[in-house]
Amino acid sequence: MRMLTKSRLSGSVHRLFLTLIFIGCLVVISACRETPTISSDTAGKIKVTTTIGMITDVVGQVGGTHVEVTGLMKAGVDPHLYKASQGDIAKLDKADIIFYNGLHLEGKMIEILENMSKKKITVAVSNNIDRSKLRSGAQMETEFDPHIWFDVRHWIAATESIRDTLIKHDPANAEEYRTNAEAYLNQLKVLHQEVTDKISTLPEQSRILVTAHDAFGYFGDAYGVKVMGLQGISTASEAGTKDVIDLRDYLVENKIKAVFIESSIPRKAIDAVIQGAKEKGHLLIIGGELFSDAMGEAGTQEGTYIGMVRHNVETIVNALN
Repeated sequence: MRMLTKSRLSGSVHRLFLTLIFIGCLVVISACRETPTISSDTAGKIKVTTTIGMITDVVGQVGGTHVEVTGLMKAGVDPHLYKASQGDIAKLDKADIIFYNGLHLEGKMIEILENMSKKKITVAVSNNIDRSKLRSGAQMETEFDPHIWFDVRHWIAATESIRDTLIKHDPANAEEYRTNAEAYLNQLKVLHQEVTDKISTLPEQSRILVTAHDAFGYFGDAYGVKVMGLQGISTASEAGTKDVIDLRDYLVENKIKAVFIESSIPRKAIDAVIQGAKEKGHLLIIGGELFSDAMGEAGTQEGTYIGMVRHNVETIVNALN
């Protein structure tokens, strides 16, 4: 009888032990699912993959020597139409952290990014921007306009989001991230004031910016410029004949002298507007090339966010003056 009791007691203890192990495993698995962690060697650089060049630039500025950043979209690439290649997916898969714009800018990559978020730290830099300050994206059948970088104040918020993400997931280098971010944020604040001052030199009646697609809405709202785009917010749908005629008539009636092309958008439709105006006896000139959805070539002034904004503002002011 004693031996039977001891056997039963031993069996109960054994079952309890196995149950505790099972529960512990479930907790660990659950934690891993909820909070992706950086898998790289803490002694090495954090591998970061980004979508658009503007984000790539900021990550390099804030991350400094502690990050190895890879950007998927190069100069002249339209993010609205961009489809990820197998090589891009491999770069995303190898990353410790993924940063993207969000707000459906990378429309054809949404499913890939959602899948990556299940196993990687995947952050939309637009997430922390007050939604009440975002423009409607109704033209592209989305909730918000994704071209947030054209209001420098929104890009300040995006920079803070990148800083906070790096600090959270690499606390060992938090102080350097804070220092780098503070220096870059100060540059952005100076840039915002610089843009405000330069646009203010234009007579109000001359502050009309006509471009290939409606990417400059935030710029117009922030700095007091009327913006007209031949295409809508997204480039996924082409401008029709009516769009060309309507814009041509507006430019002729209001004696607008200059229109602008964009580095990432074909100029065919803008050329049609210029030709149509010419047939009406009105001369339209190309005021210059602006960088809208993509920055310039790496190693150039326009290949950085700040340099791109400065180039755009100088081009606009020189043409409209």
